[in-house]
Amino acid sequence: MPSLLSKLLATSAKQRKRLGRGYGSGVGGHTVGRGQKGQKSRSGSTVPLWFEGGQLPLIKRMPMLRGKGKFVSFGKRVELTLTELNRITATEVTLQTLKLEKIIGSRAQGVKVISTGEITKKLTLIGLVVTPGAQKKIVAAGGSITQST
Repeated sequence: MPSLLSKLLATSAKQRKRLGRGYGSGVGGHTVGRGQKGQKSRSGSTVPLWFEGGQLPLIKRMPMLRGKGKFVSFGKRVELTLTELNRITATEVTLQTLKLEKIIGSRAQGVKVISTGEITKKLTLIGLVVTPGAQKKIVAAGGSITQST
């Protein structure tokens, strides 16, 4: 059976402090916690998040991009190390298998395999860009690299 205390209703609720009601209210006086002067001390003032105090805004300081590709984001080719290739369960490695195994993100449009780390598996890389150092290590481990057309 639940206790009687848990069924009792609250008898008082704490009131919020009302600002700007004089010195006797216990919250500030004529400045009411807003400091001295300035834009944010005035009533009804809101400063936009991007406002920099009259300084030339960041959006205007950045260079404008020209041409068709201005809405295309940069950096779509992902660098992949040989150590990360060891985590793959498949023997044939393509862009799709890397996305399915979540080694790279789903928005990546290209992969460049670099020679960082060691590879122990025999893998066949299809349609990936491979650096010469990484190519030597993959072939030494028994793998092969083919370029798709």
